Amino acid sequence: MVYNTETGSELRVYGWTRTASAVLSHCVCVVFTVFIAVLSRPGTSLFSWHPFFMTLAFSFFMTEAILLFSPHGSLLKKFSHKTKGRVHWILQGLCVSCAVLGLAAIFYNKHLNGKPHFTSWHGLLGLFTVCVVGLQSLAAAPLIYHSLAKGWSLAKLKRYHAATGLVTYLLGSASLLLGLRSAWFTGSVGEYTWYLSALCCALNALAIMNQVSSAYTAKKRLQS
Repeated sequence: MVYNTETGSELRVYGWTRTASAVLSHCVCVVFTVFIAVLSRPGTSLFSWHPFFMTLAFSFFMTEAILLFSPHGSLLKKFSHKTKGRVHWILQGLCVSCAVLGLAAIFYNKHLNGKPHFTSWHGLLGLFTVCVVGLQSLAAAPLIYHSLAKGWSLAKLKRYHAATGLVTYLLGSASLLLGLRSAWFTGSVGEYTWYLSALCCALNALAIMNQVSSAYTAKKRLQS
């Protein structure tokens, strides 16, 4: 009886911790995206659209798309998995659209100013990330239309999609972190604000890593 009581208490604490982590992720991705929007003031220049769209893509849309499947912090917790999958697909579509627009904005801005393209780690990784997120989203089509992947089980497709999705999210987070080291951002904020901004990216990356790894660890435990 004591063992069961202790186990139940541990499970409740674990559930509360995971819920608090998910709520924090929701808040962080919204606050960070709004902060970058206020800082960049989209529409005031061609360049201003680049940080705005990229942050909207990888900090907001992609984070929320993954959090939809969080058992402790999903905004659609009471909806079916199919509905969550459809909304996830829509959010990912918005993520890709914003990422492409952000890439186009910086590319055209450099072209107008006669500056070389993709000369920094931020630029190279950003280009690679946009390409990967586009391919990863297209590769997810068999999850909705399973007839496109004959010979592959739906469970295996989901595992591959979750793994590649996590890698893509981490690439996006790394791109954002490198963007925080740009001359524009470091010249616009103070030291403490810079560290808080970097912490926002790191916290969300850790939360998403924990969510994806915990989900598949739990499935393996149930299957064993």
